[in-house]
Amino acid sequence: MTTSKLYTGLQSLVIFRNLYENPVISTLKDYLRSAQQNSEDAVGNYCRFVSVLYERTENFSRYLLELVLEDENLYVKKYCSGEPVGEYLEACLTHELAFLKKLSGTSARELSEGLNGGEFLPSYRTEEIDFAEEYRGRLSDIHLHGYGIFAKYHMFTVADGRPVPVKYPDPQTLEQLPGYEKERQKIIANTEALLAGQPACNALLYGDAGTGKSSTVKAIANEYYTKGLRLIEVKKNQLYQIPELVDNLGKNPLKFILFVDDLSFSANDDDFSALKAILEGSVGGRSGNVAVYATSNRRHLVKETLSDREGDDIHFFDTMQEIMSLSARFGLTVTFQRPEKEKYLQIVRALAKQHEVEIDDHTLEVRAEAHAIRNGGRTPRVAKQFVELLAGGVIEG
Repeated sequence: MTTSKLYTGLQSLVIFRNLYENPVISTLKDYLRSAQQNSEDAVGNYCRFVSVLYERTENFSRYLLELVLEDENLYVKKYCSGEPVGEYLEACLTHELAFLKKLSGTSARELSEGLNGGEFLPSYRTEEIDFAEEYRGRLSDIHLHGYGIFAKYHMFTVADGRPVPVKYPDPQTLEQLPGYEKERQKIIANTEALLAGQPACNALLYGDAGTGKSSTVKAIANEYYTKGLRLIEVKKNQLYQIPELVDNLGKNPLKFILFVDDLSFSANDDDFSALKAILEGSVGGRSGNVAVYATSNRRHLVKETLSDREGDDIHFFDTMQEIMSLSARFGLTVTFQRPEKEKYLQIVRALAKQHEVEIDDHTLEVRAEAHAIRNGGRTPRVAKQFVELLAGGVIEG
């Protein structure tokens, strides 16, 4: 296919127009434009295209395929929403996938044919790929892979009501969290119900600091992202943005945990009412693919003082009932209590084994106890810090 036809085909994209925003495709487009015009900039534009490609990969075919499979476009959104896809849109998809297959298989020699100084021009790898087959296969498993940013990342924060990818998420795994298996299994079971499309509860992980509540949620997100789970962390002052966020996620084929870490309120906190509305559901109801997981060191989520109890609210009892009932709106509450000595030492021994620390059990336990006394008591966090210091040689075994 000539550079003129490739340029025309690239310009004619309707469904996959988002590809223009990609640096590799953008520089390729610049080259094809200059090549068909016999511009003196053609050689430089070709080399710029290959340079931008090299920054990412040497295989142009595979790179283009991933762009296509992850693209958030009008076809995939309509397909996932269950709306009927018209015959013209379907025909357009078939045509564009056929063109992209040809484009992906165009070798460097074919692409640079006719340019002066061909012996100096860099090459890249291509291969034969059936784009139509690959794309149809992705659609059939879209509930596992997702599309757009949700196909590339599995943990997010929120900015202006929109998910923002976390490019380097905490790699915490369930295997790295010894202890609290019974408590953790309840959260896992609830998550698996969410993934299976069964009724799942909003969950509150309550307990002492350092007992692994937040780590549990992040480890579950890492464990189940290949099964279609995504985690979006929402700060307390962003709770008012959740309704818009849930509306945007409602038709997405993936399942989402909205994660609110270290949650607590004062009695007159505006965000208190916002969370109540989220947990109860608005007139639109709660989306079946979203669950709220919150962690807190406070059983009832509210910072309560003696002055609150002795306040001048005429309807004091009603106010206190409203405050205390917030945590009851979580369908699942799991308590993570500070471990007793033996459980703490079990965690230390398990972590020492993971880090391949070679030290006899008696010495390990004596030093672990001493470390706990110096650092605020026995918790899984203190145990982890102790073993990491030991493994790193910061403290002697």
